[in-house]
Amino acid sequence: MVEDQKHRSDFLSQATAIVVERASDEQFGVSELAEAMNMSRSNLLRKVQAATNLSASVFIRQIRLEIAMDLLKEGNMTVSEVSYQVGFGSASYFIKCFREQYGFPPGEVGKQELVLSKTNENQPKKGINRRPSKYWSLGVLIIILIGVAGYFLWSDSSQPVLEEEKSIAVLPFKNESADSSNLYFVNGLMESTLNNLQKIKNLRVISRSSVEKYRNTDKSILEMAEELGVNYFVSGSGQKIGEQVLLNIQLIEANDQEQIWAGQYNRELADIFAIQNEIATQIADAIKVIITPVELQQIEKRPTENLLAYDYYLQALDPYHTRTDAGLQKGILLFEKAIEQDPEFSLAYAHVAISYYLLEMFRSEKQFTEKINSYADKALLLDSKSAESLTAKAFYYIQSKEFSLARPYLEKALEYNPNSALAIQMLADFYFRMVPNTEKYLEYALKGTQLQVTNGDSTSQSYSYLQLSNALISAGFVDEALEYIDRSLAFDPANYYAPHLRAFILFAKDGNIERTKQLLISEWEKNQARLDILQDIGKLYYVEEQYDSAFFYYQKFVKARKESGQSIYPMEDGKIAIVYEKMGMEEEAKLLFQQFSDYVEADQSMYRNINLAMINVYKGNNDLAIKQIEAFAEEDNYQFWFLLLEDEPVFNPLKSSPEYQRAMTKIKDNFWERHEQIKRTLEKSELI
Repeated sequence: MVEDQKHRSDFLSQATAIVVERASDEQFGVSELAEAMNMSRSNLLRKVQAATNLSASVFIRQIRLEIAMDLLKEGNMTVSEVSYQVGFGSASYFIKCFREQYGFPPGEVGKQELVLSKTNENQPKKGINRRPSKYWSLGVLIIILIGVAGYFLWSDSSQPVLEEEKSIAVLPFKNESADSSNLYFVNGLMESTLNNLQKIKNLRVISRSSVEKYRNTDKSILEMAEELGVNYFVSGSGQKIGEQVLLNIQLIEANDQEQIWAGQYNRELADIFAIQNEIATQIADAIKVIITPVELQQIEKRPTENLLAYDYYLQALDPYHTRTDAGLQKGILLFEKAIEQDPEFSLAYAHVAISYYLLEMFRSEKQFTEKINSYADKALLLDSKSAESLTAKAFYYIQSKEFSLARPYLEKALEYNPNSALAIQMLADFYFRMVPNTEKYLEYALKGTQLQVTNGDSTSQSYSYLQLSNALISAGFVDEALEYIDRSLAFDPANYYAPHLRAFILFAKDGNIERTKQLLISEWEKNQARLDILQDIGKLYYVEEQYDSAFFYYQKFVKARKESGQSIYPMEDGKIAIVYEKMGMEEEAKLLFQQFSDYVEADQSMYRNINLAMINVYKGNNDLAIKQIEAFAEEDNYQFWFLLLEDEPVFNPLKSSPEYQRAMTKIKDNFWERHEQIKRTLEKSELI
């Protein structure tokens, strides 16, 4: 027995040392540990289980968390930096795991240390010899080896277990039918299961796009759980034979890889909705998630009584989810066939409206606005408590640029479907572009990343991280923004927008404007149709008051914008007008300045006062301009980039004014104070 314990201890010591050495490698997992220890994966799993009563992935995770605790105690890194240092791909998942391990979030490590020190303040004091941070890996290794022995060999199994967040992924169902054309039906059953679970607020449900990559995977449950950050999986298979439906469903606990519930159904096709409702409620019961009466009412709601209409609806879902023009158009035709069979099919109306919006979301010419409105209204009339109907109506208001009317519909959609990735994504975009609010933008970008985990393709994941990086820099989280833009580029080096954003994040970090210009010029030379980069290069030269160079790029921008018929970046026309005037082009400058004034007149955002201040300085009304800057200083949740107003050349005539200087100081102080409040709120909500 003693010899057996010694072998276990030696094995754990070796495994722990390897994990510590590779802790920062996000890709280091069970397979890599097995290879490093010269044993098969199955042998490693067996030995870790025997020695620790834990799965190998949990063993690795606990070591990483011990390292994280030590780094946090040193106090030299942010939570996000520590998360990255110990190999967690998601800061929110790191926070969740840390809380489960220690009973409090990582942001409270300092507070917990203070509590301990106060508890022991009457104890005899010992000398403190704080080791330098560069030796952290050696110190952590010693601590962990002692902890491993104590925890794994002598731990008291009766210790209370902290309640975990309930999170689940519904894996793509397998088509067991001999007829491959029935795949759409099985996919539809999978989506219906997913949609019902998404309506439960106390359950985090990963989006369909995030699990699609596992359709034909050979990865284990543990590996998928680590990538997705979930603790439960639903897997299933089914077939349709005539009017008969055969369905097998399993619920699997990720860490133990144990089946904790299973259901087998052999029913008439007419019972399909009852089956879907049973699956959702039985899964929730098995993992002890409470379903409220309102949620149960939503789950039990039948989308249609017409089975042929429902069949057309299921056929439409696969092309609809491609989000390509061809897929959306094919989906619309099938949704409309469903409506022909059942003119009261609310979900079908909603999906047609959403499809039309997605078709021309990025087009300057809008053709389908009235169709979006008509289909959305029909969907809402038939079901006013449908997340899809509410989202469809929100899209109509966004299309019509009535942004203030869109928000309550999106928020209500999220109330009825708390896991709606589409509603969350649109709310993030809403608070970035339509009604700017840095805190809300970051909140929804982080929530979206939690649901859209490891999307089915690297491009989707890259753009998800791009949005999060933009939200982070907007709120002043510079290091975190750089981390996520680098992850964006790692997933897709060809990402169209990421190098552009990265150049400005680096500028926010150290203020090197010359490097920023060169990075942007390099990107523009790769694709000279990039008007977004073109106007930013002009703006950087404008800020340096190098008006001839600014004119070179601005002139190209104005010409290309006119030729393409686009009305983009109207907020920049004031700067362009100043440059044109400096170059002696008076008439063109007047026209551009009038365009800018028209834009500001219609602007209802928090930035209106700053733009009005620019107009008044240009006209020589300096006192009025200062009052407008002072009014802007009272605003909240403006973007990080507005801290750079001091460098705005148009405000040069104001810079000797004490009132102007006080207003600029207040803008900066307010921003960073708000930044700290956002940080505390997001840490408390376990979003960072």
